[in-house]
Amino acid sequence: MTQSQSPSATTVAEADGFAHWRRNLTVCVFGSFTTIVAMTLMLPFLPLYIEQMGVSGHAAIVQWSGVAYGATFFSAALTAPLWGRLADRYGRKLMLIRASLGMAIAMSLMGMVHDVYQLVALRLAIGLLGGYASGSMVLVATQTPKDRCGWALGILSSGIMAGNLAGPLIGGSLPPLIGIRATFIAAGALIFVTFLGTVFLIKGDRPAAAGKTGSRDNGWAAIADRRPVIAMLVTGMLLMLANMSIEPIITVYVAQLVPAAQVTMIAGIVMSGAALGSILSASRLGKLADRIGHWNVLIVCLVIAGLLLIPQAFVSQGWQLIALRFLMGLALGGLLPCVASVIRHNVPPKVAGSMLGYSTSAQYAGQVIGPLAGGFIGGHLGMRSVFLGTAVLMVAGAGYNWVVRGGMRANAVPSSIEKTNEFHK
Repeated sequence: MTQSQSPSATTVAEADGFAHWRRNLTVCVFGSFTTIVAMTLMLPFLPLYIEQMGVSGHAAIVQWSGVAYGATFFSAALTAPLWGRLADRYGRKLMLIRASLGMAIAMSLMGMVHDVYQLVALRLAIGLLGGYASGSMVLVATQTPKDRCGWALGILSSGIMAGNLAGPLIGGSLPPLIGIRATFIAAGALIFVTFLGTVFLIKGDRPAAAGKTGSRDNGWAAIADRRPVIAMLVTGMLLMLANMSIEPIITVYVAQLVPAAQVTMIAGIVMSGAALGSILSASRLGKLADRIGHWNVLIVCLVIAGLLLIPQAFVSQGWQLIALRFLMGLALGGLLPCVASVIRHNVPPKVAGSMLGYSTSAQYAGQVIGPLAGGFIGGHLGMRSVFLGTAVLMVAGAGYNWVVRGGMRANAVPSSIEKTNEFHK
């Protein structure tokens, strides 16, 4: 019976326009990994590069480093919904071509700048023109069979998080060998390879049959029930907030737990622990979500992540914090693929790109709010309050998703879960 179901499932997938989804996924994972590496590799040497451009004084260097690094995420948050809307109208592949070519040019130019203003301008341009990873999320979510969507998005999420992990490591080792400017040019060349792969290898992408601009059938007006989409925007923001809230305090917090000579090393491992856990769990949790329901996995992951934040406030040794961050990363790895899958299952195809673009913006907002809130709360209420406050938010997010799912039990979500379970039987 299993043998007879497999070919029919494949035939249905191909008939629905999903014949090339595996190849598209491979290209998107590679492209997302390389572009995220290029965006984050400058972290270790950014202050040195800014100093080379004539900025002097510790305070000024730190300030400009923050501005230059944050500029990309600020502009990307503003433009993600726009690129998602254009992807719905003109095709997702076209948006990936635009993003990869724009980033290849901008990254190469960053190796040729002569003052900090040019550097900041190019970082803004990368955010405006880029968005390959978020564009890949849109393409994979809409060009993958629904019963494999969670697994595919989990694989893509692993590639994105691996890029965040590898970027700073590459940025710390490459400049001493070839120089800072050559590192930017090498990153641009790598993204150009992604551009070529996107042009020649991604197949089967079709623009959604959107209505005329300004039609009531476009955007939010096309969604019959907006509650699941809003819940996913909140959840995506909470995911990034939980990851980033301890960033401003981690080094100071670790200094209370380990000898001074080990602070920077342990702090780096702590920061990487959650990302490593997410890389290992994302595809597995995505596959599990395809089988038992995306809402179920999402709610449980939020609760587990929230509970794991509580003991982090009371650790007495560095290894305890590392272990807890790693375990929390295992839980958080299930959120991103589930967020995208729930959106994909609850909106019409013609607005899927727009809604996933809003989801990306919400995640960027979490990346901004997390460090700001963590630094403020840690400075005024104590560092333990950061962990406990984030825990409350995560559990509250789980409760909110539980309520939203409960209100939809009689509608589309249960039927889609039943169909998915029936398929796997």
